[in-house]
Amino acid sequence: MNDADLSAAKQAVRERIWDLLERKGAAPVGVHGHIPDFTGKQEAADRLAAEDVWRAARVIKCNPDRAQLPVRVHALQDGKLLYMAVPRLATLKPFYLLDPADIHEPFEVAASSEGAERMAGMVDTDEMQPIDLIVSGSVAVDCNGHRIGKGAGYADIEVALLSEAGLVRDSTTFSTTVHDLQFVDSDLPATEHDFAVDLTITPTRTMRHERRPRRFRLNLDSTNATKVDAIPILRTRLSRGG
Repeated sequence: MNDADLSAAKQAVRERIWDLLERKGAAPVGVHGHIPDFTGKQEAADRLAAEDVWRAARVIKCNPDRAQLPVRVHALQDGKLLYMAVPRLATLKPFYLLDPADIHEPFEVAASSEGAERMAGMVDTDEMQPIDLIVSGSVAVDCNGHRIGKGAGYADIEVALLSEAGLVRDSTTFSTTVHDLQFVDSDLPATEHDFAVDLTITPTRTMRHERRPRRFRLNLDSTNATKVDAIPILRTRLSRGG
């Protein structure tokens, strides 16, 4: 399958899942183009927080979407260091740092994308600590742990940046929280550059998948030139020769 066919196949899955979630009332109307803000997201976050890997994790990196807000609140409530990506990685220091010891507003506010922008400090990868658990938003995920995001590609770039910096290790666990309708039985289209998850958590189920290597590399040659130009940390790397 060439790149164009792969992209079309992934988009077809996204459209099918977005339509299904809206039709079943499992996500708000207008979810197309987004990580779905699914019903039951609190229950899924509670299930994740009951896992041994969560209890053992000291440092968590989580996406900033509404669907994973309960995950981020749990992290702060449990005293964990939390990293969130700056939207579209649009600053030279592309991650927010949320330390519960330094937060003096409700965690529900601080863990929101708006709250993090207002009160969290921004850090580059050389200022970050190794990550124990990564939580990613997904549009769909299959029984092998392959996931499809909303199509912007930022999650893969974030993981590659963190991996190249030595912050993603063999012991790092990858997970996602989704609605049951987002979990599919058939294999999703994927490439070797797409990261998979070890845990898929829904409001009613926990699925464990085969662990895969944790070493990801950022391929600037295959990254859209417009996107590279819009992401300061990538633009800086390209100017230095990668």
